[in-house]
Amino acid sequence: MKLRCVIVDDEPLASEGLAKYVEVIDYLELITIAENPLELNKLIENQPIDLIFLDIQMPHMTGLDFLKIKPNLPMVILTTAYPNYALEGFQFDAVDYLLKPITFNRFFKATNKAKDLYLLKNQALKNSESDYLFIKCESKYEKILVDEILFVQALQNYVIIHTLRGKFMTLLPLKTVEEYLNPSTFLRVHKSYLVAISKVESIENNELSIQNQFIPISRNLRERVLEVVVKSKLLTK
Repeated sequence: MKLRCVIVDDEPLASEGLAKYVEVIDYLELITIAENPLELNKLIENQPIDLIFLDIQMPHMTGLDFLKIKPNLPMVILTTAYPNYALEGFQFDAVDYLLKPITFNRFFKATNKAKDLYLLKNQALKNSESDYLFIKCESKYEKILVDEILFVQALQNYVIIHTLRGKFMTLLPLKTVEEYLNPSTFLRVHKSYLVAISKVESIENNELSIQNQFIPISRNLRERVLEVVVKSKLLTK
């Protein structure tokens, strides 16, 4: 798997630096470098692009202006020398926001997020038609409607699937359940918990609540949980 990338920046030194970073990451493929959004517009209409590194301050049209008028773009990582654009950038669902001068470590972290998002979307397409599953509970096979699942809890070698109509325990690893369910609607929030994103009622500190049950959020996953559960639905000024 390689993400087909385009760098959009009117500063040759900046675009050359990003191009060198792309070269050493095995899951990235640089298609071309564009100097402005108008060139980018022609590119995305004529060939498949997975990821755009988009500068904000450019002549004729800023990167943010382009995002406003061009819906359904591929994944975008914003690059800029101005930190005050960060909030506005994330309102356009940018994968990440890189502040110049961009270090390789920071670049690598951002592209890893893009790769994970790409894999999630592709896995979601594979599982999009799965609306139920069967599990074995002792000697009985139980049909579980996916829409009724609240969360899944790992308990040693078992999982407990909490649903709107009750709890069901089966001898399975959590990872097996996670791989079956659509990753656009279910999210791992802790090594022992997988939750239905739409069923989350609140998040406070390192816990979320579903149907009056409190589920821990791992510290290293908290940022991801907020990004997936809250970000696209958050009302701001």
